[in-house]
Amino acid sequence: MSTKEHYRNCKNCKKRNNIFALLNDDELALVDQHRYELTFNKGEIIFKQGSPLTHIACITDGLAKIYIEGLNKRNLILSFAKPVQMIGGPGMFVDYRHHFTVAAIEETTACLIDTKIVEELIERNPAFACDLLKKTNQISIANFKKFINLTQKQMHGRIADALIFLHDEIYGRNPFLLTLSRQDLADLTAMSKENVIRVIKTFKDQGLMKVEGNVVEILNMKELTRIGETG
Repeated sequence: MSTKEHYRNCKNCKKRNNIFALLNDDELALVDQHRYELTFNKGEIIFKQGSPLTHIACITDGLAKIYIEGLNKRNLILSFAKPVQMIGGPGMFVDYRHHFTVAAIEETTACLIDTKIVEELIERNPAFACDLLKKTNQISIANFKKFINLTQKQMHGRIADALIFLHDEIYGRNPFLLTLSRQDLADLTAMSKENVIRVIKTFKDQGLMKVEGNVVEILNMKELTRIGETG
C-alpha cells in the first residue's frame, strides 16, 4: 500500500462522486484538508470487518469488493466498488465499526475522508445529507434484491445473474477481462467454487459463453438472461 496524500484538489478532481458537487468551496476545502489518498495492491484490505470506522472511502481507480465475513471463513460478496463510488458503512451513527470488509480486486486508489468531517457536512448541508441518505437507501434496495436472488434461484440462475451483472455493471464490455477469481464468483453467488466451475463449464458446452484464460465472452445474452430470470 502506498500513500499519495493530497494528490488531487477536491474542487477540481475529475474522479469525485457527484455528491460532492453539492458542497460549496469552503466545504470542499474542508474535505480536502481531512483526506488521504492511498493506493492498495491487489488483495490488500481497505476496510476490515469489525475494525473502527474512522473514514469513508471514495474509489478513484481500480476495483474493490465489499463482502461479509461469515462463519468458517465463508464470505458473501455484497457488491463491488469502482470509480467514482463512495463506501461508507452502516456503523456510522451506531457503533462506529465496519460491518463488512472491503478489499482491492486489482490495484485500487481511494480517497479516505474522516467520518467526523462527513458528519459535520451532514449537519450543515441538507442537500448533501439527503443525497447521502438516497445513496444509502439504493444500496439497501440492491441488497434486498440480491438476497432474494440468492435464496430463491438455483445455481444456474445465480451464475447467469452474476455474469450479466459483471458484463453490464462492472466491466461494461463484451468480451471482458475477468479480474475476479473463481472463489470471488463463489462468494458472489453463495456457492462453492466447485459448483461455480461446473456451471460455467455447462454454459460453455451449451454455447452460452466462451472463456479463454481470464477473458470471458458472452455468446448468447438472450438465453443467459432467460436463465437468470427463471432461476
